[in-house]
Parts: sequence; structure tokens; C-alpha cells
Amino acid sequence: MSFSEGGEDGRGDLRKPFLHTGSWYRMGSRQSSLMGSSQAIRDSSISVLACVLIVALGPIQFGFTCGYSSPTQSAISKDLKLTVSQFSLFGSLSNVGAMVGAIASGQIAEYIGRKGSLMIAAIPNIIGWLAISFARDSSFLYMGRLLEGFGVGIISYTVPVYIAEIAPQNLRGGLGSVNQLSVTIGILLSYLLALFVNWRVLAVLGALPCLILIPGLFFIPESPRWLAKMGMTDDFEASLQVLRGFDTDITLEVNEIKRSVASTSRRTAIRFADLKLRRYWLPLMIGIGLLMLQQLAGTNGVIFYSTTIFESAGISSSNAATVGVGVIQVIATAISTWLVDKTGRRILLIVSSCGMSISLLVVAVAFFLKGLVGEDSSLYGILGILSVVGVVCMIVSFSLGMGPIPWLIMSEILPVKIKGLAGSVATLLNWFCSWVITMTAPLLLTWSSGGTFTMYTVMCVVTVAFVAIWVPETKGKTLEEIQQSFR
Repeated sequence: MSFSEGGEDGRGDLRKPFLHTGSWYRMGSRQSSLMGSSQAIRDSSISVLACVLIVALGPIQFGFTCGYSSPTQSAISKDLKLTVSQFSLFGSLSNVGAMVGAIASGQIAEYIGRKGSLMIAAIPNIIGWLAISFARDSSFLYMGRLLEGFGVGIISYTVPVYIAEIAPQNLRGGLGSVNQLSVTIGILLSYLLALFVNWRVLAVLGALPCLILIPGLFFIPESPRWLAKMGMTDDFEASLQVLRGFDTDITLEVNEIKRSVASTSRRTAIRFADLKLRRYWLPLMIGIGLLMLQQLAGTNGVIFYSTTIFESAGISSSNAATVGVGVIQVIATAISTWLVDKTGRRILLIVSSCGMSISLLVVAVAFFLKGLVGEDSSLYGILGILSVVGVVCMIVSFSLGMGPIPWLIMSEILPVKIKGLAGSVATLLNWFCSWVITMTAPLLLTWSSGGTFTMYTVMCVVTVAFVAIWVPETKGKTLEEIQQSFR
């Protein structure tokens, strides 16, 4: 069995950018003297940053989808007369849709380009939000949630890959972390806006990121590495020139990318048996392992149970506490965005995993001890506060490393030849693990809160060992250098 890769078998012309790069880029690169008055356009960092800010609307949509169900549960259940199980199904369907989107994400991104893939993702997202907003029964809710999830599944793969492929090596870590930062901003926005508008208006507002993303895609270049792989030399060089600045000499980077593409184009297909080769199975294992452990460490389970923990600690306004958690996530992820190109990916992952292990252990011990003391005891209240502190520290630790960096490393280490197949598999397994954790958390927490957090602690310890043994440092290396290191 084999997996065909485009541009390698003489049929590359069948794959064209869904949103073409546009001749204005080539005109701009040849006639940069006409634009001499605008130094900002020539600044490579500003050019790449503009592209990242536009595609970051996708992860904001991602986060808004994740956060929407939490503050709207009581209102939707009351208006549409849903049972707890029906609303739980509504919440979990986004994961199901995301798994379907993940399966298709790699192939869509390979066949029609990164920008075209984001366009494909934006349309069902908009339709899904409108279906939820105008829902009169559960069927429209379910359909809308599935459509949202499908779009999110594509976005979660495509955005980090696009950012990694356009960013210069010295900025790739920080710009790549913008993906997770945007997710946390989307979650926070859904929490904040839910304090002021009803669930139907909130659903309409949820469509805005993708409504802005669609026209924005027409003003940014396609990934130069994808264009090079497809054999579109003129578009490839024009795209890279506008990303690096019209006055920048891109000769060395052009030659490096061409050599990398040539070295991966010697065969017409990738066979599943070829994945046994070290240069394929090792990055594939690292990418899949990190994305699975990101979810198996139980972050979604902890956030799912945060309201109950806050209530047990005597916090009267769970909504305000939830917003506070969202703010903490954004701040911690922003710090990670600043640190990742200074300290490196590997050390942040280890620090993050160790912090999560300690924090979850604190929560587990607090719950075990609460079962041994009476509710009227002063120690009971102290243990409740201790559990809240543990949850907050866990979220901070997660946001510093295990939140943003697995997606960044996945986009960096997967070889070009297997990126579509491997990226789809990694994204699919991430969403599957997310669904498993989300669905099992209520049952496990009913069984034993302390036991559940102990299990999550064990998975964090496994993550520390996995990172220490297998995960390489990719800071300061080009994508081509990273791929060469696995050969």
C-alpha cells in the first residue's frame, strides 16, 4: 500500500493553490523601488507577522468553539428543554467533528494548499454557528456543533504548519506559539462575551473570526515550501520574497528549500512500510506522542471540573472564576510565546510537564484528605483552597509548554514527504484523546476525585520521561536542518 505525494509523479499540475498567490506579489518583488516609501512592507518580521495575525483568526475560532458550551449550558438547556445527557452530547460533538476534520486535514492542505485548506475550514464553521444561533431543537444544535468541529479539526493542523513554513528560523518558535495563544484568547472571549449576551447572540459572534479570515486569506501569500513542493517555482520565489522583504537576498534560503524538495521527490509514492525508516518513524512517533500526551495529561478533565473545585473552595461566582482561569491561560501562553525562542522547546516542555505533575499531585492529595475530614472542619476549607491553587498552577504550567509546543514541534519535525499523512494521523489521535478525556472525566471523578487526579499525575510523569528521552531541540534550526537530522 502506498500514499501518493503530489508533484512527484508527474501529476503535480493537478494540484493548484485554491487561493492563488497572486501576480501582485511577483510585481512587488520586481518593482520594490516603487514601494521605497514604505519601510514597514520591506521589514520581513512585519510581513510574516501580518500573515500570522490573519491566520490566527482560525485558532481564535477554535478556542471560541471550545469555550462556548461552558457558560451557555444552563441557558441552552432551559430554552430548548435539553437534558444533561443531551447537552453533554452537544458539547462532545465538536470533538467528533474535529476527528473527521483531522482525517481530511492533511490531504486537503496537500492538494489545495494551506490557504485553501483554511478557506474550506472557515465555511462549515460559519454555517455551524448560524445553525446553533437559529436552533429551535437539538437537531440543529448537533448539526451546528459537528460542522464547527469539522472546521476546527482542519484548522488545528493547518495553522501551525502554515506558520512553521513561512516563519524565519529565529522567529519560528514565538510565531508558532501564537497558535495556542490565539486558542486561549478565543476561550477567554467566549467566557467574557457570555457575561453580556445570550447564547444565540454569542453564537453569531462566534462566526466573526472566520468571516474576517476569509477575505484576509486573499492578502497573504501561500506557503513557499508548499509551492516549491508543487513545482511552482515563480510563485514559490515570489511568496518567499514578500515574506522576507523586497530588499532581502533570499538566494540561500531558496537553494536550501529547493535541495530539500529535490531530496524528497526521488520516489513517486510513500509506502506505509517506508515509515519504518528512522527518518520517518522517529519524527512521526515524537509528533504523535506529544499530541496524545498533551490530552492524556488530563487538562480538559481538570478544566471540566474547575467549577466544582471553585464551589468546594467557597467561591460564590463560578462564572467570574472561569473568566479568571481564561485570563491566566492567556497570560501564561503569552509568556511561553516570548520564551520559546529564548530558552528552547525542550526545556519548556520539561518544566511544563514537571509543573503539571506537582500541581496535579497537590490537587489529588487535597481531595484524598478532604474525604477524611468533616465538612465543618477548618481544614476542609483549607484543602478546598489548596485544590484551587493546584488547578491554577496546573493551568499555568500547561500553558507555558504542553499547550503550545506540541503543535509547534509537530509542524517542525514531520518530513515534507509524509507531512500530509502523518499530520492527519497526529491531529486525529489528539482529538480522539481529547474526546476520551472529556467523556470519561465525569465518570472517573464520580468514582474518585483523588484517584482521577492521581492518574493524570502519572501521565504527566510519563510525559516528562518521553520528552527527556525522545524530543530533540529544534530552536535555531531551519525546517530543512531539522529533517536532515533524522536521516
